[in-house]
Amino acid sequence: MKYRDFPNTNIKVSEVGFGLWTLSTGWWGDYTDEQAVALMRQALDLGITLFDAADTYGNGRSERLIARAFPSKRDQIVIATKIGYDFYHHAGERKGQREIAQDFSPKFLRFAVDEALKRLETDVIDILQLHNIRMEQVDDDAVWETMENIKASGKVRAYGIALGPAIGWLYEGKRCAEEREPNVIQHIYNLLEQFPGREILDATSGRQTRSLIRVPHSSGMLEGKYTEETVFPPGDHRSHRPRSWLINGLKKIRTLDFLKRNGERTLGQAALQWLLADERIASTLPNIYHSEQLAEFASAPDTPALSEEELKQCSELRSKNFGVENDDPPKFKGTMALEAVPNS
Repeated sequence: MKYRDFPNTNIKVSEVGFGLWTLSTGWWGDYTDEQAVALMRQALDLGITLFDAADTYGNGRSERLIARAFPSKRDQIVIATKIGYDFYHHAGERKGQREIAQDFSPKFLRFAVDEALKRLETDVIDILQLHNIRMEQVDDDAVWETMENIKASGKVRAYGIALGPAIGWLYEGKRCAEEREPNVIQHIYNLLEQFPGREILDATSGRQTRSLIRVPHSSGMLEGKYTEETVFPPGDHRSHRPRSWLINGLKKIRTLDFLKRNGERTLGQAALQWLLADERIASTLPNIYHSEQLAEFASAPDTPALSEEELKQCSELRSKNFGVENDDPPKFKGTMALEAVPNS
């Protein structure tokens, strides 16, 4: 494992992090607390130190899992979490994967931080993110003054935003980077889905903001395990994708076989290395759902970095849509939309 620093902080994170979304929400399968804790402890053993939660993941479950997994190893991990959804009063309104009410008032933000600290059983959150903010919050000085005050109180070490496409993210991300320069912006970005993640990254250039990248494998496509016979169960969020997404995706990843470099990397590892070639990215947050996959992704930073020639070839393939003609433009279905609502 390798590690990267957040500028102007003493926070260092593993290049591969662990997102609690898959274990705590039921959208990638149901996990018992014991199964989740075992995977998290394996992750730390493999060098993963960044654990990314949200207060609304399982209505506090993801944060409680961190406390349960690492009761005596607080100094060995970096805790990231998110606030902004009022599941305290509106959890019963959540139907399936719909978004619930948000609250970014100073009073609620302070309350949400205190409640998260209780669930995490700690006195400080390393990285606090405003969860799926709108432009209203980007422009609201009171929001940012509150975040700075919370940081000054010692309850938070660094802060920023987490964005999702179903409720807008391009302009929010760019303006936030340019006008607020937060420590972190978490957003979707991967080799197959580069818009508008690249634009958000470009807005951070020359600034102190670093990105946390989720969906680095394009909803599993870049793991290289799907076939034309792959069928997702009804409870799996990928079942909402049209079949054309699977068929066209398989055509695209066949053009990326060269990234495996004759077995020196898996496609899943190469997808992470493609991201890590960008110094504006602090860490990646692949979806983790079983032990073997965790071991594969955790070892990705130790595989050969992509060469300039490989990066150039990826860019050329992207300009030609990886050889797929008449590919439907993204409609923000499936993961692209679902990961923007409160359980993401």
